Amino acid sequence: MADEHNLSINEAVTMYLATLPPEQRQESQQELNRFVRWYGGDRRMSELGPREIGEYGESVSKSIRSSVTDPAKKIEPVRNFLTYAKKAKLTEVNLAPNLRISKTKKGPVKNSHKEAEQVHLTSEGHAALKSELEALKNERPLVAEQIRHAAADKDFRENAPLEAAKEHQGHIEGRIRELEATIQGATILEEKTSITVRVGIGCTVDLSDLTSGEQLHYTLVSPSESNPTKGKLSIASPTGKALLDQEIGAVVEVYAPVGTFRYRIESIKG
Repeated sequence: MADEHNLSINEAVTMYLATLPPEQRQESQQELNRFVRWYGGDRRMSELGPREIGEYGESVSKSIRSSVTDPAKKIEPVRNFLTYAKKAKLTEVNLAPNLRISKTKKGPVKNSHKEAEQVHLTSEGHAALKSELEALKNERPLVAEQIRHAAADKDFRENAPLEAAKEHQGHIEGRIRELEATIQGATILEEKTSITVRVGIGCTVDLSDLTSGEQLHYTLVSPSESNPTKGKLSIASPTGKALLDQEIGAVVEVYAPVGTFRYRIESIKG
């Protein structure tokens, strides 16, 4: 089972989707893809913990519009995946109970569509997204060939390779459309190396965890280029939101379903 614990989130989600009936797989894939992008597809299942799951629930809560009639249904695919991960021994504990939706007040949403489309990227993040887009476009012919090869098997009833290839193609095309929209509408942040007074997007901050004493180092970025394994923290995450517009020496509290975390800002570079 050690190898299973070393699976990436991407691999684990693909394994889980393969166990679902086609209709349920299609319904679940979009939300699971969103979870994979938020957390980082290359991260190991062994790294997944209650804090990350709680923060994802908070980020989903913030993104929900008043028109969503059943917010809990939105995260159900991810919760089902987490339950599967425990049963398949991909995680030590069942993380599903840590995924919760916070109650949000109903009310008019002003300029929500316009604000949702506004994306700020660092030059490094912009280059990384363009590189990913190019790689995905280059992968198209290979996937098309895999589909043609799998389709040569006339027994479509049990043609798992064909289903897997089509599923992979759908994932690629969806990601390509998302990347193209993000890159087209993005504003590139100017590079700065000076000490700055307040935390903003593009800033790098050093934190002290006042409970554990752990030293943390983050660069605040847009959700599009978030990558916790590389120290890139989304401004849409609970920790990112708490840090925005704070000064050196400030103590911030981050509320999550698994508890409250307190951090002191030691330095800010922007």
